[in-house]
Amino acid sequence: MRTGAAAAAAVTVAPGLTLLNVAQARPPDQTVTDANRWGLLVDASKCADGCNACVEACNAENGLHSTGRPATDAQWIRTVTLRDRATRREYHLPLMCQHCEHPPCVDVCPTGASFRRVDGVVLVDKHICIGCRYCMMACPYKARSFIHEDLTGQKPDVPRGKGTVESCTLCVQRIDAGLRTTACSEACARTGHRAIVFGDMKDPSSELYKLLADMPSRELREDLELSTGVRYHGI
Repeated sequence: MRTGAAAAAAVTVAPGLTLLNVAQARPPDQTVTDANRWGLLVDASKCADGCNACVEACNAENGLHSTGRPATDAQWIRTVTLRDRATRREYHLPLMCQHCEHPPCVDVCPTGASFRRVDGVVLVDKHICIGCRYCMMACPYKARSFIHEDLTGQKPDVPRGKGTVESCTLCVQRIDAGLRTTACSEACARTGHRAIVFGDMKDPSSELYKLLADMPSRELREDLELSTGVRYHGI
C-alpha cells in the first residue's frame, strides 16, 4: 500500500457489483487545484515495434489481469499501429484515455460518474457508474473498458468494480501521493526508449513543459477540438 492510502474495505453497491472503498491518497487538507494540468508526451519515433512494456506496467500497477477472454479483458493502455496511406510509413504508439479538457465521456454520462478534475485528470466514480456505457460510445479514442467479469487481486488504492466502466487514470494514486511519474512512463524509461514523458503541462520547470515548448506535437483527432492532455510527437 502506498503512503497515505487508507485501508480497503469491500462495499457491495448492487447485486454483482462490489467495490473496494478506499480513501484517496491525497490528504483531505490538500485539495486538487487547477494550478496543475497533468499530461503525457508520446514520442512515436522512439516507440519500438513489438514493445509492450508500458501495457505490462499499467496492468501491474492497476491490478488488471486477463480473464482468459481477450474480447472482454480491460485495457487501460494499448499499443496501436498507424499507417500513412500516402507514404505507407507505419507508426507504433501507445493509446490511452487522452484526458481531454472537453471530454465527450463526461458530456454523455447520465449520472455524473464520468468527470474531469480541475488538474486535468479524467476519472470514473465507480460508486455512481451504472454501466450504461454511453461514455464508451462517445469516446473517439475507444479508450474505455467495461468490467464484465468478477475481479480478483485488486489494488487497495485502485478501486475497480464489476459492471462499471474504467480507463487510464494517469496513475492518479501516484499523483495524489506526491509522486511525479506514471507506471507507463517509468517502464518506458527502464527500456531506454523514453518515448513516454509524464508531467505538469503548466509547470515551466517540468520536463514535459520544456519538451512541449521545444518540439512539435499534436493531438489525435485535432478536428474535435478536445484539448487533450496527451500529445504525440513524430506522427
